[in-house]
Amino acid sequence: MTDYPRPPFAPQTQSVPGSQKKMDPYPDCGEQSYKGSGRLANKIALITGADSGIGRAVAIAFAREGADVAIAYLDEHDDAKETARWVEEAGRQCLLLPGDIAQKSVCQELVDKTVEQFGRIDVLVNNAAFQMSHETLEEISDEEWVKTFDINITAMFRICKAAVPHMQAGSSIINTTSVNSDMPKPTLMPYAATKGAIANFTGGLAQLLGSKGIRVNSVAPGPIWTPLIVATMTDEDVQNFGAETPLGRPGQPVEVAPIYVLLASDEASYISGSRYAVTGGKPIL
Repeated sequence: MTDYPRPPFAPQTQSVPGSQKKMDPYPDCGEQSYKGSGRLANKIALITGADSGIGRAVAIAFAREGADVAIAYLDEHDDAKETARWVEEAGRQCLLLPGDIAQKSVCQELVDKTVEQFGRIDVLVNNAAFQMSHETLEEISDEEWVKTFDINITAMFRICKAAVPHMQAGSSIINTTSVNSDMPKPTLMPYAATKGAIANFTGGLAQLLGSKGIRVNSVAPGPIWTPLIVATMTDEDVQNFGAETPLGRPGQPVEVAPIYVLLASDEASYISGSRYAVTGGKPIL
């Protein structure tokens, strides 16, 4: 069993969206441990939010499984370049795509630039997300509510709509939802609401795209140690992060990546419309 860090963690505050290189302990994205076996040989993947955290772990895993990767991220250039370094070290091509996916034009540009570089999209991973913690309803502004939905679910719709014409039968769309999709944490209400929407969107899209041979699934992580946590949660929440799970700790990004690899691979050819929990023992029913 891997001996990953357990709470309590040191208080640490960062501005949104957070930087992985400043985190203590440093998240494990599989840089030293993930070993590929050719399961995604020569596939082309577009991954949003791939500069750090789960997105970085997925990018590293995909590259070591044989895929070329386009990395979409906001403006965390140092983190994104570090992810690209690991992708290229695996012998694969990496395209960096900075931009705010809350903007409709950026969603289209991500797809256009990926197709321009690689010719098609075989795997689309919609992983980028925004959240903030609030103790009362009154603290949540209209602007933040709209921003959360624009980034977490509206961008997903726009990117999928732009990408599908460039995807062939056998392609895969994987959306990141959350344990909050059916066990909403009240202090993360806007975020949790979008994650419920993503789970529903995934189920509907899988049915719409089935006739095209394009599979659509979602992954529902529990508490995972990523920059989003230290950038958006209170010191107390950070100190105790993951302690409430049956395994007694948060997950590391590398522990989430393998389910994305499975769902992206041809081995999952009859898996669509499903949601997969990586929650440290918290059930999703």
